[in-house]
Amino acid sequence: MKESIISCFVEQFGQQPLVVAAPGRVNLIGEHTDYNEGFVLPGAVDKRIYVAIAKNEKNILNVYASQYKQNFSFDLNEIHPVDGWATYLLGMTYHLKQIGHNITGVDVVIDGDVPLGAGMSSSAAVCSAFGFALNEMFGFGLSRMELALLGQKTEHTFAGVKCGIMDQFASLHGKKGHIMKLDCRSLEYEYIPFDFPDYKIILVNTMVSHALASSEYNVRRQQCEEGVAILKEYFPTINSLRDVSNEQLEKYKDELSEMVYRRCSFIINENARLLHGCDLLNKGDLKSFGQMMFEAHKGLSKGYEVSCKESDFLVVQAKLFSGVMGARQMGGGFGGCTINIVKTDSVEDFSTYMRDSYSKQFDVMPEIYVTQIEDGAKVVE
Repeated sequence: MKESIISCFVEQFGQQPLVVAAPGRVNLIGEHTDYNEGFVLPGAVDKRIYVAIAKNEKNILNVYASQYKQNFSFDLNEIHPVDGWATYLLGMTYHLKQIGHNITGVDVVIDGDVPLGAGMSSSAAVCSAFGFALNEMFGFGLSRMELALLGQKTEHTFAGVKCGIMDQFASLHGKKGHIMKLDCRSLEYEYIPFDFPDYKIILVNTMVSHALASSEYNVRRQQCEEGVAILKEYFPTINSLRDVSNEQLEKYKDELSEMVYRRCSFIINENARLLHGCDLLNKGDLKSFGQMMFEAHKGLSKGYEVSCKESDFLVVQAKLFSGVMGARQMGGGFGGCTINIVKTDSVEDFSTYMRDSYSKQFDVMPEIYVTQIEDGAKVVE
């Protein structure tokens, strides 16, 4: 990919570029915990967005997208959101300028192998790669966390997606052989070992669009806030479900509607699962961690009700396959991918088995992505 993007850049712009790569991400456990000030457990993967960049003598951002064979040019004095992926580059540029950094014209080629719509956060990888490249080229001296926060702000303001910080954080902070326990309240994080060469992380795409995800995301958020508001009457120090114990929830469950109770119960238990899962991984106990992934999926499906029949089917099939340690739905829900931890020597058989069983059940062929945990954003030497 490096040689390809350099060759393309020279062909398009006639000079040698700096090349930066930023990965997509997976999340091992901890869904819908971010907006409840809880914990998430992401890792960067070996699918990346590549940005080749060099200064030009104009006040223009010239962009060529290799994947789509598209050219765009934007005046840096007139930056505003646009339709499509280029809005992420414009948003990062805008927000860097807003905090006082001088950006002159640049030529850019962008390419990559992060699959779109697979829940690996290709948009966050675009923001991370481009922000990292600008930071390197102009010597801004921004930290990885500062770049992650700018990426999140870009999603909010230029793409209209009110996401948390996990995706950008993971793309920039990834470390080979480790996943990251991120505290979504304090933004403190800890690297947790995940170095299991005999296993691969495999995503199986239901090919179901996330049509309900945005609206139901907001509904779940409101339900959690309703639970916190009621419990806060009895426990004034509570600010989010992060602060609520199971004992507190059970004591006043009759004050909550059954639905709000189930939503709160899932979040409280998901946080507990994640923290216990970190202990298991620190001990190298992948088998027990995998069982917790199955438990997490049950909670997502029955308690938080953000799964779908296709995701449920894939997790059941994975559980029946002897080479699988754990599986669950990944992401916001209502489609997208399941994440599976599979023995390396069973990857081919597992892929065939999942394609056959899923296509027979739903008459749709699922896409399958085999990944492993790698480093975050970096200059490609």
